[in-house]
Amino acid sequence: MKTGIIACICFLLLALIYSCQSDTSIEFKQYYSAGSLVYQSHCQNCHGAKGEGLAALIPPLTDTSSLKKHQTKLPCIMQNGLKGKTTIAGKDFDGAMPAAGLTPIEIAQVVTYVGNSFGNKLGVVTGDDVGVALRKCN
Repeated sequence: MKTGIIACICFLLLALIYSCQSDTSIEFKQYYSAGSLVYQSHCQNCHGAKGEGLAALIPPLTDTSSLKKHQTKLPCIMQNGLKGKTTIAGKDFDGAMPAAGLTPIEIAQVVTYVGNSFGNKLGVVTGDDVGVALRKCN
């Protein structure tokens, strides 16, 4: 009997804690956790488990200032790929990144994950944000 009451109280406490989270916090957690899985299956092989990149071949994803500066371009890069020279954290990279083949929501999830991992703190990027960015791609 006591065990059932304790379990019920624990469940109610957990429900209360969860219900106290803001919609923004819940949205962020959903995008971030889904983005982690998409990153692992589509991006990690080249950019590394910790976003460290690969020497002079593949740029790191750890430079917050570059990510912030190009945050609205990231969806276009993921959607269309990237060819030619780019500079990240003061280093030049001259290679090609193929199009990721992701849906707009998956792009939003990955950008949210990368933008808040590896020392970055850029907040949530929604599917709507990605839709706007993709309409502006050159």
